Amino acid sequence: MLGEGILKGLLETGKNFVGSYHDPQRMVTVEYPENKIAAKENARNFPFLVFDGDDAMKGLRCVACQICEKECPPQCIYIIKDTAKKPDYVGKPQFQPKVFDIDVSVCMSCQICVEVCPFEAIKMDTEFELSNPDRFGGLLLDKHALAKSNDYYRKIHPTEASEVDTRLAAEKAKIEAKAKADAEAKAKAAAAAAAAPPKPATPDQTSPPK
Repeated sequence: MLGEGILKGLLETGKNFVGSYHDPQRMVTVEYPENKIAAKENARNFPFLVFDGDDAMKGLRCVACQICEKECPPQCIYIIKDTAKKPDYVGKPQFQPKVFDIDVSVCMSCQICVEVCPFEAIKMDTEFELSNPDRFGGLLLDKHALAKSNDYYRKIHPTEASEVDTRLAAEKAKIEAKAKADAEAKAKAAAAAAAAPPKPATPDQTSPPK
């Protein structure tokens, strides 16, 4: 029928209009900024750096491999690797970024940095209220501003964070088991060497016969 599509569209608009007065699912307008709608779990905005433990700088997962810097399409990530290894939150020596900056005025929130990171060190935030009167310096975030705890990551992306924590825990347990097995093998070898009888001394072949 001619005009059927227009009638269907008007009917849908009418349903939305009437429903907006009594249906909570259709009440989409909130008094922002006094009232805010919680971000969806799969929402993403600009990246942040994940750290473990209580010390943000010691616990950074980032090891300054610079893969994210190389793969970033708008080239908004700038990294300088520290020249010396420093102990992380568990005391393991690791390279860390001496400088890690992200220019969020250029960042396109593509999430490629997250996808290429092999250390689960950089993730996408849901924070969007980043207006700043300083267009350049105020939107250039250093590693101190970018560092956020793993607890924060669990809060905004619980499903994804749970999967990451499970995988990292499994990898850590595997490494610890291998280290323990190597230590036990070395201890057994040392004990066997200590328990073995001494070898008899061989006569000096260079000494003249009597």
